[in-house]
Amino acid sequence: MTARLFIALDLPPAIVEALVAWRAPLLAGSERLRAVAPEALHVTLCFLGERAQAAIEPLGRIVERVAEPAGGLALGGPLWLPRRRPRVLAAALEDHHGTLGALQARLMDALAADDWHAPDAHGSQRAYLPHVTVARVRDGAGPLGDREIAPPPPLAFEGAALTLYRSQLEPTGARYRAERRVTLA
Repeated sequence: MTARLFIALDLPPAIVEALVAWRAPLLAGSERLRAVAPEALHVTLCFLGERAQAAIEPLGRIVERVAEPAGGLALGGPLWLPRRRPRVLAAALEDHHGTLGALQARLMDALAADDWHAPDAHGSQRAYLPHVTVARVRDGAGPLGDREIAPPPPLAFEGAALTLYRSQLEPTGARYRAERRVTLA
């Protein structure tokens, strides 16, 4: 058996609430966007893809080993990703003290050292773009045209937890189950 896995930074409840409130008017009456469930709002640090279920335990130990607080974060402006053919609407994150970037780099180094993740074919990793996906573009629908989107409130926060998730794809969207969670102080 396999499991579709990724590692993410969990958001504090107040930030989840602010993102849900920010996207509500964008989704109202829109057939182009499908909301990401509030409990699924997070900051992906590394998508690991399909792995044997036996990978969950060693990957969980890596999560425990690299977990350190990530503070000095703030909600930034809206993003359509990928830029050329957008499939998601996201809120960018600002990493004022570099703690999120450092956490993501530590995670990637630990995953590479234990042969769980490798740099791309060119020998480097894509630049990390911290964001929270808040809505997905329905098949065949583009972004909201030239409509100006106001940024979410620039709330400051600290990451709540570092979590190894299992993603189960369903017709209504992905459902996530925490396999290992480390609360960040």
